[in-house]
Amino acid sequence: MLTESESALAREVLIHGPISRSALTARLGLSPASLTRLAKPFLDRGLFVERGEVADGSVGRPTRPLDISPDVGMFVGIKLTGDRVYAALTDVRARLVGRAERAFGDRDPATVVAAIVDALADLGTARPNGIGVSIGGVVRDGSVEFAPFLGWTDVDLATLLEARVGAPVSVENDLVALAEAERWFGLGRGIPGFSVITIGEGIGYALVVHGEVVRSREAGVGLGGHIPLAATGPLCSEGHRGCAQAMLTSGSIAAQVSGALQRRVDYAGALELAQAGDPAARAVMDAAADALGRFIALAANLTLQPAVVLAGDGIALFQLKEARVRAAIAADRDPRSDPIDIYVDDSSFLAWARGAAAVAIQSAVVALTFD
Repeated sequence: MLTESESALAREVLIHGPISRSALTARLGLSPASLTRLAKPFLDRGLFVERGEVADGSVGRPTRPLDISPDVGMFVGIKLTGDRVYAALTDVRARLVGRAERAFGDRDPATVVAAIVDALADLGTARPNGIGVSIGGVVRDGSVEFAPFLGWTDVDLATLLEARVGAPVSVENDLVALAEAERWFGLGRGIPGFSVITIGEGIGYALVVHGEVVRSREAGVGLGGHIPLAATGPLCSEGHRGCAQAMLTSGSIAAQVSGALQRRVDYAGALELAQAGDPAARAVMDAAADALGRFIALAANLTLQPAVVLAGDGIALFQLKEARVRAAIAADRDPRSDPIDIYVDDSSFLAWARGAAAVAIQSAVVALTFD
């Protein structure tokens, strides 16, 4: 395994490369001599490559930035939902090479693993250099402690999948994986701190601070879903009135509109009715927009990170009611505070799958050895 300093160097080059040596010494707090010593085994083994000479603003000859070698391999990221496998084949930079989808009916772990294996075949790669799997729930050391959308408890997914494909498998909470995607190559790239809020069938929340994703077992517990947002709102499944789950999930919004109209309406239909001016649908969407604005303001107020990435299959709510959401944010922010920058990721589950690939890539790099 790499030392702590070697791992830090590998991550910096992986995520920020091509990167000059002067930038690396500044980011890592190293002397030029120490950086040369640390980088040598990576260069000798072909894990790092030197790019063409560029001027970095310092005195002396132009430098040759360091980059990760494309020969490190190909990786697959998997996003699991309650009924589908979304797979992304990427290079070592997490750049998309191919994609695949597979549905599954039975949620038994063996059936889901078989669907993942079929997706790998669709991608044309039976054994990639690493596989990352992102899943909604509590994850620890490759094992899924709890995954509500799949009804799983204590499933050692990494071991099951590794036995089928013979490649190293990393399993991560899907929100953590998405945050990795956003800060590495997504909308959060270059932003030192931001929140990720996802709305759809559930409510998700993740956080990046000082350029690092905050990792916690509780990322998969769904705590963000039960933040109170509306004192007179509907009840969620746990009996909380007006919480984020009750106000913002696609199922709850559809149920509220259906109840008001006394006929079944799905989420897409509720959006269409609101856009067309239906009073009942518009009232429900207005309340949801107010709740989303309050959620965004709370995230910024409590974390001191005035940037938010919005994602998830329910993101059309923001697109329909952006002005109302922003008004609700302003109502809950001090006028002297920084404006909140909102970034909307409408790439659906592809970003989540690429985030899982990013987790696998980082795990592979950290697991390198020079013995």
